[in-house]
Amino acid sequence: MRSLAVKMLSPCLVISLSFNLAFAAVLNRQGDRRNLFTDRGCCKRHSHFIYVGQDISGSPVSVDVGVCRSHCGGSQRNHAPYGSGYSGYSKHTSMLDFLRTKKLRERPAPELSAAAGLEPSCPAGSVCEPTAVRVERVLLFEGLREVEVIDECRCEASPVQCVRMPALKTFFFETPYETVIDTGKCSSPAVTTDGFSCVPTKFQSVLVETPNKVELVQAVETCELKERCYRVPYLEYYYETVYSANGVKEEKLKEIDVGRCLGACSPGNRCLLRDSRHSDQCLVWAEGSSSSCSPQEYESYTFRSRNGLIRTVLAISSCKCQS
Repeated sequence: MRSLAVKMLSPCLVISLSFNLAFAAVLNRQGDRRNLFTDRGCCKRHSHFIYVGQDISGSPVSVDVGVCRSHCGGSQRNHAPYGSGYSGYSKHTSMLDFLRTKKLRERPAPELSAAAGLEPSCPAGSVCEPTAVRVERVLLFEGLREVEVIDECRCEASPVQCVRMPALKTFFFETPYETVIDTGKCSSPAVTTDGFSCVPTKFQSVLVETPNKVELVQAVETCELKERCYRVPYLEYYYETVYSANGVKEEKLKEIDVGRCLGACSPGNRCLLRDSRHSDQCLVWAEGSSSSCSPQEYESYTFRSRNGLIRTVLAISSCKCQS
């Protein structure tokens, strides 16, 4: 009897055990998926083509520079390159075809928000940023143009202070002269003083060996909180002739901080036509230029040059956005 009962219960136990294992496996997969979203999020590289000009044959050329999408659930717009033998490049069959798609490709992609029911891709204190960027050189009718192309995106920690952060860029990708340089970037604190932002204030030059010559690449060295249009130091040196109390002629090296204006000024709203169903999407953008960050005040330095002539050098003391 005991053996018969065991035989009768065995199928039930097997079915129950199989069900429990299957249910645990489903939960495990869901947990793994959830952990994957938590760890890697939906921070992915999406295609984003920009028009860069005309090549030496006169055909319009656009490059897939990529963009990092920072929320889950967004649909990717695939702009498949066509009519070109190079990956990431796109040519149009006619100028009319180019003009038809130029506005759509140049308009900024609408930001996907949590209000639309989308899940943030990165954990708190992190942002979706490019982690692999290469500098492509495109031969255009006007000459060579450098375009930065995003290859990979990842959730990166976002400091609350204004600090200099690493930013690796690859030059001469997949060539014997391939070089990776930390060009640096400034953090983007979520909370800053009104009218101020974290911007580069000091730069350094890095030598890059090329097939034809040695070039200089500018890298960010220091970041500070400044107004959007701000002045940075820029030193120039001159020979100055002076006379001592005894009438002896002397030649000295004169250092002058002539300054430079950096930063971006708000162009205002340049949207001419918005989507009737989605007001946050602009269909047509105006081509007008934005206001520029220009010198507002200056001071002059007058001295006698080494050939005896009086020379005056103007130096920028402040900058301001001007239309």
